[in-house]
Parts: sequence; structure tokens; C-alpha cells
Amino acid sequence: MVSANITELLATYIHALHILHYHKVLDGYGHLSVRNPQNSSNFFMMHQLAPAVVSGLGDISEYRVWDAEPVDPRSPEAPSERYIHSEILKRYSDVNVVLHGHADELVSYSISGVTLRSAIHMAPFLKTGAPIFDITKYYRDNDTHDFLVRNQRLGAALAAVFDTPDLVGSKDSTQDERGDHYEPHRRDDEFTGKEPDNDRAYPSHNLVLMRSHGFTAVATDIKIVTYEGIYAVVNARVQAEALRIQHAYTGQAARDGVVYLNERQARDSWETEISIVGKPWESWVREVKVDPLYVNELDSNM
Repeated sequence: MVSANITELLATYIHALHILHYHKVLDGYGHLSVRNPQNSSNFFMMHQLAPAVVSGLGDISEYRVWDAEPVDPRSPEAPSERYIHSEILKRYSDVNVVLHGHADELVSYSISGVTLRSAIHMAPFLKTGAPIFDITKYYRDNDTHDFLVRNQRLGAALAAVFDTPDLVGSKDSTQDERGDHYEPHRRDDEFTGKEPDNDRAYPSHNLVLMRSHGFTAVATDIKIVTYEGIYAVVNARVQAEALRIQHAYTGQAARDGVVYLNERQARDSWETEISIVGKPWESWVREVKVDPLYVNELDSNM
């Protein structure tokens, strides 16, 4: 029998899936996982289902962090990319939630050579730039080259990118601590393939882009990772529009005219946003509860 605390957690989990679909962060694909608070060696995750149709306990199984296999071998089919979740949860003990999706706005930054970074104070978790995981660097001859993270080896490679250094330089606009622009000496927006020394319980980055594929975000809490997914997409739209406006105004490729948050501004803004994440959450839950597409059998207030 599932405990009351786990039922409440999974009710929140289902709401998050519906919210992320409603806000077009997740489409018919994508997935979300949450660590079992009563057994950190396991995590909960939906079956091979579209996020919008997950509705109850029968749509969710418990998996082992160690190998991403279901605790109950009779469980229905699991998402093929569950190794994204298991390897991140394995590497970072303070990460409790992992989100993976394919929002168009974010995929564009994975292939354009433009660094996705904090352009608005609502997305300070992007800091000075989201690193990019290029799975093609890790393929072996017998791998399926479809950009999916299908095994532990590829999942571990993705997990390592979350702890690459902050992107203090890129070929587009950069700023110092005062917000002044400077010319970068090198570009750091691509993982070199060298796994960093890691004794951290939480990674350096909350979001990593995946070349030609999508993004993965992490957090300590379901509400926080939902916030990250929504505002990463908003930030991507704002940044892209600013670059388009600048190009239309100057007639040149955008470089140093777009203003981004510096490290201090991003850090302070993130502390503020985390403290009030419950405020938008309430309205997001209301949106999906009144939409007949979404059913949450675990919500006692439905």
C-alpha cells in the first residue's frame, strides 16, 4: 500500500506533468522523475506515456537509481530514456527531481552557436549560460544514432555536463560583475568530453541543452523544476526576440548589445524566485484542474 506522504508527492508529480504540457514545455513525449523520499536509492517515474494522460498510480512505477530498472519486474514499459534520470540522481545526491523535454525554443539554442543565458530575472537559474551535451561525441559503432539516451554510459556522460564550469565567455554578449560588457578570450559553450572531478552533492548547472534533441533540468523539488521548465522557455523566447530586434536595428549580427544578468544578479534573483515559487504554482494547478484534458486521481481536492 502506498503511504499518504507518497500519494501526496505523486499527486504533485502528476500536476507538474499536466502543467508542463499545458505550458508547452512537454509535448507528447518528455518525462519527469522524482526521488523516493523514503528510499533515496529509488525514484518514481511515469510509464511510456504522454505526460498529459498520466492520471494515477497505475501510470507510475518505482525504479532503481543504480540501473534504472523497475523495482517490480512486472511493471509496464518504461521510457527508453530513463537513464537520463537514473544517472543524474546517482551522481548528485541532493538532486531529487529530473525533467526532460523537447521544447522548440530550447532546441534552437542547442544548434545555433548562441549561448542560452539569463536574459530575464525570472530565469536566473540559467546563469551565464546553459552548457550543451553533444551525444554524438560519445557514440560507439553499435549505438543507435538517434540522439536518445538509451543506456547508462550515455546517461553518465550527460550527467557529467551538469558539473562543467560556468560559461563566463561565449561568442555572443558577455558581462562582468558590474554588468559591463567585455570581450571573451575563449568560448566555453561546449563540453570537451573530459569528466570533471566531482565531489558535489548538487551540480553547477540546473539546466543542460541537448544538441538537436531538447533539454534536461534538475532541482531539489517538483515545483522548482516545473518553474525552471516554464521560465527556460520564456527566457529563450525573450532572448531570441532581443537578438532579432538588435539585428533589425543595427543590420549586423547581434554580439555585444543584448544585456544579460551577471553572476551576482543571477544568484540573488534565484534566491528570491525559489522563496516564492509557490505563488505561480497555485495558479498553474488551477489552470490544469479546470481543463478536462487533465485528470489527477491522487488529488484529494479534485
